[in-house]
Amino acid sequence: MEPIALITGAGRGIGAATAVELGGRGYHVIVNYRTDAAAAASVVKRIEAAGGTGRAVRADVRDPAEVAALLDGCPRLDVLVCNANISPPFGPLAGMSWEEFAGKVTGELAAVYHVTRRVLALMGEQGRGGRIVYVSSLSAGLTRPGAIAHASAKAALDAFARHVAMEAGPGGTAVNVVAPGAVRTEGTAAMRTPEVERGLARRSVLGRMLEPEDVAAVIGSLVDGGFGAVTGARIPVDAGHRVLPA
Repeated sequence: MEPIALITGAGRGIGAATAVELGGRGYHVIVNYRTDAAAAASVVKRIEAAGGTGRAVRADVRDPAEVAALLDGCPRLDVLVCNANISPPFGPLAGMSWEEFAGKVTGELAAVYHVTRRVLALMGEQGRGGRIVYVSSLSAGLTRPGAIAHASAKAALDAFARHVAMEAGPGGTAVNVVAPGAVRTEGTAAMRTPEVERGLARRSVLGRMLEPEDVAAVIGSLVDGGFGAVTGARIPVDAGHRVLPA
């Protein structure tokens, strides 16, 4: 019986690449999306082309009722990857309203809170635990102009994940965070000038900017293989950006 993985926000970017990665590793992948049905259907086709199986399911994972519907009828779940991203407002604190700031932070936490509670209950009923990975960001530990809302939200996500690891561990569920640096996705298109990309390449052991597949490969290794004894970890995926000179 093939294991089952749910990936939130899997219609594009890191989520889509992770869906294809896990499909290739033998998982049946539930491709969650919120708005773009065509993109999610395309991801399922990519999974199938690679020899895996999957299905696309629409749900806004910030909404507890929609999360319940998403998981209804799911016989079991072996892996949860929380990747759904809430677009942040970028700008200084002085020019940002409380509503904008709070919308990012609460949206980010809502997108993991409801699905985590449901999935932990399901994994507990299974009696064998599972694997949970939260996709955070290197930004959680950095300061840079305009990123106060984004960094605060991701730092809160990291704290949430540590406590979930503590609570879920006795039941056999390993919980970890993957924190990518800048990745070539639709979400980073606005900042990817040739100069920026050259700078990222210089601070990379890969000699190039990160691709979604680079992050997906790390997530795949975490949930499928020799990382069963690792929980509560935060794994930066930046190809050396934190340590290599500019």
